[in-house]
Amino acid sequence: MPGHPTLAFTPRRRAVLLPTLALGLLAGAVGPARADNWPSRPIQLLIPYPPGGSADLLARPVAARLQERLGQPVVLEYRPGAGGTIATQALARAKPDGYTLIMVLAAHAINASLYPKLPYDTRKDFAPVSLVANLPLIVAGSSSLRANTIGELIAEAKAAPGKLTFGSAGNGNTGHLAGELFNSMTGVKMTHVPYKGSAQVVTAMLAGEVQLTFDSISTSMPHIRSGKLRALAVTSAKRASLAPEVPTLAEAGVPGFDINGWYAILAPAGTPPAVVDRLSKEIATVIAEPELKKQLAANGYEPVGSTPAALGAHIDAEIKRWSKVVKESGARLE
Repeated sequence: MPGHPTLAFTPRRRAVLLPTLALGLLAGAVGPARADNWPSRPIQLLIPYPPGGSADLLARPVAARLQERLGQPVVLEYRPGAGGTIATQALARAKPDGYTLIMVLAAHAINASLYPKLPYDTRKDFAPVSLVANLPLIVAGSSSLRANTIGELIAEAKAAPGKLTFGSAGNGNTGHLAGELFNSMTGVKMTHVPYKGSAQVVTAMLAGEVQLTFDSISTSMPHIRSGKLRALAVTSAKRASLAPEVPTLAEAGVPGFDINGWYAILAPAGTPPAVVDRLSKEIATVIAEPELKKQLAANGYEPVGSTPAALGAHIDAEIKRWSKVVKESGARLE
């Protein structure tokens, strides 16, 4: 087989194709897939948020390396909306043959308790493949926010209940629940403003439309470094390697606050176990590569990798955890 050309992403409406093989492969066999010859045609990876967000920044390099190892194109298809449930529903309805996957975020576990009725079962309709990475959230302020510290933020919010606004990448997003939990734990009332993705939140912050965001560190940090946004704290239990100078919320006066974003790959329930195991091992191999680890770390991601069983247990624990957060915070969908 001839050598692969340079990896590149080419926009195709909602989808992105990594063209490392001849285009003729796109018209490959469409009959039922067998585990022993998988993959024999392109693989579709659903992304539940728009391009430019934290899921996209992680999916692109991981998909590029998976494509090289699997020898088939990996297509990223963006299906944003409804807190990630549109893309997730599409996966639940997809053929369980290993050719349609999704990269879910922590919102996948949050939605199980935040939405009164989902068009799928969060656990039964999906086959866990691998936990890919963790990513801290950062509390960032816009130029319209007077507070420079968490203490000042709490004081400002208490002085004018409901006046301060915080943006998130959408209802049910980890940033949304982080903000609601902050409200609950500090006794303040800030107003949530949902957007359609992290990139849109950052744009709104730069324009001064909202004063605050609990956003993925990967999308906010470039603007913090440029001075257009300012960092107040990170939401994880320990300081972020990407911004070690920024205190945790616990250090800044909100003891016990600990929220991390996470990213995982799922397949439809019923996908052949051999395919799921192969995918899991390939993902673990890819994210352990020094070059990719360095690239991900530059954007704040902490590569993980896991077995399907470990991911299933993680999702079960997260569903239980977020159910408690939703109940205690009083979060509601607008």
